[in-house]
Amino acid sequence: MTATTDDDQACDETGGSGLCLVFGASGYIGSHLVAHLLAEGRAVRASSRHAEFLEARGWQGAEIVAADVLVPETLKPALAGVEVAYYLVHSMAAGRDFGKLDLEAARNFAAAAADAGVRRIVYLGGLIPDDAVSEHIVSRRDTGEELRRGKVPVTELRAGIIVGPGSAAFEVMRDLVLHLPVMVTPRWVQARSPPIALDNLLTYLAQVPWIGETAARCYDAAGPETLTYGEMMRILAEAAGHRPPWIIPVPILTPRLSSYWLRLVTSVPTNIARALIEGLRHDFYAEDAELRRLVPQRLLGFRESVEASFAIERSGGMVTRWTEGAFAVRERQIDYSYYAKKAAGHAETSASPAAVWRVVSAIGGNNGYYYLNPLWSLREWMDWAVGGPGLRRGRRHPQEVRVGDQIDYWKVIGVEAERRLTLAFGMRAPGAGVLEFQLEPLASGGTRLTSTVYWHPAGVWGLLYWFSLEPAHILLLKGLPREICRRAEAAASPRQA
Repeated sequence: MTATTDDDQACDETGGSGLCLVFGASGYIGSHLVAHLLAEGRAVRASSRHAEFLEARGWQGAEIVAADVLVPETLKPALAGVEVAYYLVHSMAAGRDFGKLDLEAARNFAAAAADAGVRRIVYLGGLIPDDAVSEHIVSRRDTGEELRRGKVPVTELRAGIIVGPGSAAFEVMRDLVLHLPVMVTPRWVQARSPPIALDNLLTYLAQVPWIGETAARCYDAAGPETLTYGEMMRILAEAAGHRPPWIIPVPILTPRLSSYWLRLVTSVPTNIARALIEGLRHDFYAEDAELRRLVPQRLLGFRESVEASFAIERSGGMVTRWTEGAFAVRERQIDYSYYAKKAAGHAETSASPAAVWRVVSAIGGNNGYYYLNPLWSLREWMDWAVGGPGLRRGRRHPQEVRVGDQIDYWKVIGVEAERRLTLAFGMRAPGAGVLEFQLEPLASGGTRLTSTVYWHPAGVWGLLYWFSLEPAHILLLKGLPREICRRAEAAASPRQA
């Protein structure tokens, strides 16, 4: 047990006036924690590297700020006036040497929090087995230790698999069991872990900084069951109304070897999925009696947790732009991957946002799609051949767009004039797609136009569909923004003259 001083004790236990910073608010836990804290009536500041991603969440009452933990000078405004700082970032998506980046990030954050007078840091780590060798697990442990070297008291919660929409481990399991009738797996399917429901973890995170004795302490957080991954996959399939897959464990297939084919079966970012899989050689156990005593609540079993996850998704409303995992964007299908495959291209022009918008908003119908129209036509005929709407033509108005409009085989799901146009793909395909145009004014008076394709695959066939069209997407998105900008400049020239 770690001794504490009076300064290390709880923040204002009412929590009413203390400002909470959720650092890493664009991530899975961070995005849910912001909403949870706001619902409790707390003052919340949400931070990530890209503020526009947070603004798309539509959180009422949350202050949004951009900051990068690897750029220390950006941390001061994010931490100013903060009482409790939730540290929820990791660098697994960076690939190699992410452990070094995690340590540098933790060191920067601890120093900046001390300078800002933060009273408590809450860090979400992972359960640590005695024989841990996985870089992912070791990095989570070392990040907590690095934060504790700072002057601000740290409360660390260590959780295993978190059951909720967007959890990388949960999404890997979902993609596997809902799309593979037979699975040849390594021995890790027999490894054990105590999964915890998202709602239970959020309750722990929200409450611990306001309890005095949690300062400078680590706690295991877990649900009421310890299950093998095979048992979890069977329950997940049943809760989704699917037949559980036939699992064939192969002793010689190691977690590292099995991680190499993940790109073909899940849309979870490959570096993250691989790091998680390589950590599954361990059995995980939690000693969570102390945390249960401090924050009493009813803990959900795994089946309840999965059902709650699906309920969270189904309760999601409409969106006006693409947002990772949004159920409406995924055509409200629980077996469409939460994480999207993406391809993007951009161009800059001297034309104003208004001039560029006139071209963007007139896409489709008699105007076609501006670039590589024969390629578009080929795809449209292919869709028509299988009974799809690929040859559907027309739009309500040649220039104006509004939410709900049909533009050929696209549906308009989001419009922000001179800023963003979001279209949902309507052709027959194994998954759900979105095409989004984003306009950003330049200081010079021109415009930066970004075109992005998002694809939420429906299992292996959806992934193969994406990979087969990826070269075409890259070619298309390289030229489409440039052609739109060229047309905007040409149309604007007579007006400027």
